[in-house]
Amino acid sequence: MKRREFIALLGSATAWPLAARAEQAERMRRVAILLPAAMGDSAFQTRVGAFLQGLRQLGWFNGRNVSIDTRWATANAAEIRRHAEELAGLAPDVILAHATPTVGPLLQVTRTVPIVFPVIVDPVGAGFVESLAHPGGNATGFTAFEYGMSGKWLELLKQIAPNVTRVAVLRDPELASGTGQFGAIQAVAPLLGVEVSPANVRDAGEIERAVTAFVRSANGGLIVPASAAATSHRNLTITLAARHKLPAIYFDRAFVAKFLRV
Repeated sequence: MKRREFIALLGSATAWPLAARAEQAERMRRVAILLPAAMGDSAFQTRVGAFLQGLRQLGWFNGRNVSIDTRWATANAAEIRRHAEELAGLAPDVILAHATPTVGPLLQVTRTVPIVFPVIVDPVGAGFVESLAHPGGNATGFTAFEYGMSGKWLELLKQIAPNVTRVAVLRDPELASGTGQFGAIQAVAPLLGVEVSPANVRDAGEIERAVTAFVRSANGGLIVPASAAATSHRNLTITLAARHKLPAIYFDRAFVAKFLRV
């Protein structure tokens, strides 16, 4: 190879990384994240960390080829709506939205930006997708479990605490999934000789009043189905269960991990 040809080839090779970086800069993507939790929530911090790690494993690095906008909206409905409007206005390539309280408001402000949810109990019943096989629209994601699992929670509670004859179910009455989960629990209750009663989880005061009234009678137990409200108030719930010595079944490991500090 002649010297002139070698220098030309070397120059081309040197330009490759520059070209790659230029192409990368041109293809910067924007991802928005909307969470129904406070920034200090350890369970959600872990989930966000896992998400970012997954992106890195796929070659997406925040600030290099993807820009990530995260909003910690707490469980406050007004704050969630405000952040939903704000994120939709940024016109991101995709929005990651956790649970029903965030997906609903987002679908009210955009029907074009793709929305991915990592967990929804009943996306069809909530009206977020047309069907599990063919979601349609601009939202898709994963369902946590089918309602039959809720009945298994009562069976498990009866196994670990055979003397339980009364069970309070802390459900969110404003969610279709709250009604569905309670219905599945209620359906198997007669077979297990258990009386179940719903208790709402819309705010901390409501939870404390419901549990305090429930424990006035003996042989009680507690089931906490899936909802963002239950997650937001999990510290209070596990504290009340421990204080009143209520055997309890929770839908998520985070409740038990918080109690055991593991």
